[in-house]
Amino acid sequence: MRIIGGIFKGRKIFQPNDKETRPLRDLVKESIFNLIAHSSKFNCRVENSNILDLFCGVGSFGIECVSRNAKKVTFIENYKNTLKVLKKNILSLNVKDKIKINEQSCFEFLNSKNFIEEKFDIIFLDPPYREEKINILIDKIKEKKILSKNGILIIHRHKKDHIKITNKIKILEERNYGISKIIIGN
Repeated sequence: MRIIGGIFKGRKIFQPNDKETRPLRDLVKESIFNLIAHSSKFNCRVENSNILDLFCGVGSFGIECVSRNAKKVTFIENYKNTLKVLKKNILSLNVKDKIKINEQSCFEFLNSKNFIEEKFDIIFLDPPYREEKINILIDKIKEKKILSKNGILIIHRHKKDHIKITNKIKILEERNYGISKIIIGN
């Protein structure tokens, strides 16, 4: 796995040794960034954006955003083995000023009473394929009003996933890439 664009293009992204983390494949990542850059269905760009990477794993999506000049990326992850690799990936790029790591579950993060009201231009939601409470997370994102007015929510699921996404978001784009399904809404 590598960074596919921006100032760190070509740099390797470290992966965990276990099978619990499902990395975002380069083809899917590249397709997402092409959609963001070229789609006329939404008006959101990575450059100078505030990004929230939920279930970030080793940080592949968020690190790609940093490489493409995002203003700030907040990573949310609570799996200890993956957190070690995430920190190693970020440390290797020397971009501490552009990132924040929150070591708790996405549910805890979105339910926190100390939740800082912050607006995000892009929220990437990449839960494990077996996670079925995706609509609870989307509802919390909408309830907390953390997605900026022109922002986009990008959801990564298995293409055979049959969970109907809540109608609290407007689906702008849906695409399949291999076994991945990408849903973009706001």
